[in-house]
Amino acid sequence: MPNDTNADYAPATQTAMFTLDRNPFGRLVLIAADGTVHENVVPVRAFPISAPQGGIGMMSTDGHEVVWIPRLEDLPHAERSMIEEELASREFMPEIERIVDVSTYATPSVWTVRTDRGQTSLVLRGEEAIRRLAGSTLLISDSHGIHYLIRDLTALDKHSRKILDRFL
Repeated sequence: MPNDTNADYAPATQTAMFTLDRNPFGRLVLIAADGTVHENVVPVRAFPISAPQGGIGMMSTDGHEVVWIPRLEDLPHAERSMIEEELASREFMPEIERIVDVSTYATPSVWTVRTDRGQTSLVLRGEEAIRRLAGSTLLISDSHGIHYLIRDLTALDKHSRKILDRFL
């Protein structure tokens, strides 16, 4: 392991200064402080559910981390906006606010849910498609592979909790 006297050593958690731009195809281009250009970089959240604003790695096309961003809000507005736009275009995880109805309490069943993106229906193949995460957070996967998040089970209305109790 390098010692403190090695001038070339930089801790992995240090955020390097960089600028972002878009190429003619709309892909992100990262220009490091030393002038190195990284084409087609992709932002990846380290903890997308528990800490979505912290721990974002800018990944190269070969899967290597080019830059580590401990906190998104610490970036200049231009870079932060581009990263947020890119994340929004790639991430799709609606949050369930209410379970309106289920077709049956046996699986597979069709659930009608109200999410932060509007009302929709999903097909739950089996109880194993409902995963309990940290605390009272649930992740529900539908038959099409879309993940729905229930951030706080206790914040749901009584009707929704009653339906979930039958599947948990």
